[in-house]
Amino acid sequence: MIKVLITEDSPVIRGYLKHIMSSDPEIEVVGTAQDGEEAVKMVAMYRPDVVTMDIHMPKMDGFEATRKIMETHPVPIVIVSASWNPEEVDKTFRTMEAGAVAALEKPRGMGHPNANSSVRELLQTVKLMSEVKVVRRWAKHRHTRVTPESAAPVGGKAAKIENDYQLVAIGASTGGPLVLQAILSGLPKDFPIPVAIVQHIATGFLSGLRDWLARNSKIQVHIAENKEMLQPGHAYLAPDGFQMGVDKYGRIIMNKDMPQYTLCPSVSYLFRSVIESYHNRVVCILCTGMGRDGADEMKLLRSQGGTTIAQDKETSIVHGMPGEAIKLNGATYILPSNRIAEKLVNLVVPDRTKP
Repeated sequence: MIKVLITEDSPVIRGYLKHIMSSDPEIEVVGTAQDGEEAVKMVAMYRPDVVTMDIHMPKMDGFEATRKIMETHPVPIVIVSASWNPEEVDKTFRTMEAGAVAALEKPRGMGHPNANSSVRELLQTVKLMSEVKVVRRWAKHRHTRVTPESAAPVGGKAAKIENDYQLVAIGASTGGPLVLQAILSGLPKDFPIPVAIVQHIATGFLSGLRDWLARNSKIQVHIAENKEMLQPGHAYLAPDGFQMGVDKYGRIIMNKDMPQYTLCPSVSYLFRSVIESYHNRVVCILCTGMGRDGADEMKLLRSQGGTTIAQDKETSIVHGMPGEAIKLNGATYILPSNRIAEKLVNLVVPDRTKP
């Protein structure tokens, strides 16, 4: 049984969350807390496997509660927040910095067309996050030592394209926001090529993610628009509900109603598009996330002489997507999240590495 502690100040939503969790035979609700202060005490008392955490609460909000829990009794924390509230969305990403492992919109009530899917997503996320190994003050103080082998090409030499890369394409899902922050904050302001990103995230959180990443990055961060020209030193996030691709002229192309892709936006769609437009002059990166979105396209790019990077297992919240690419021998490099930006700079701006 997965022991869950629910933290929510609204009695109605608290009761609804308990009803949802209790409906699953694999989950046991060990307690409910009405504010962050109570949650901190109950984590120490009941030692749950997962905590669901509201953001805006009296006495102690979700950010402060997460910070204290991760400093004292680390446990996977899933933020369950109101994505329509800009203040909550902003604090959601700050809370992920403090150690929360995932963020979801509060599940829809019965009768809403998305009620069943939102309930399924919540239950799936709680179960998956119960397996995540967290450490004290994980978000700020986790350090990863990179051996020379992990920073070297996997299974042979890397493609040599003599600084002719045209684009970086990144795919991420569960746990991705912190990895995107690590990558974008490590790129110089004059990074000479664009960065296109598909991040699987709950509807309504994207604007907050863009603002949060922009505050922590030297390059400019946008939500992509159809037929927009890609600019060097700019990052573009795929918008909710659209497939984002890039044509050979460097324009962003949006599409809808493409049933061959089960996810929208899809990493596979982005990767396939950039491979068709740029061939091997693109760097594709797969980061933490469940499933295998983008893995086949990583293999395709590498087989055509392109360069690919997969996040390593140790720094991934969920090693599904990058792990699948590695199994297919689709990763040129396997790197921890805090070394991906450095590798990109070395690849795209090789003169910076010379003495």
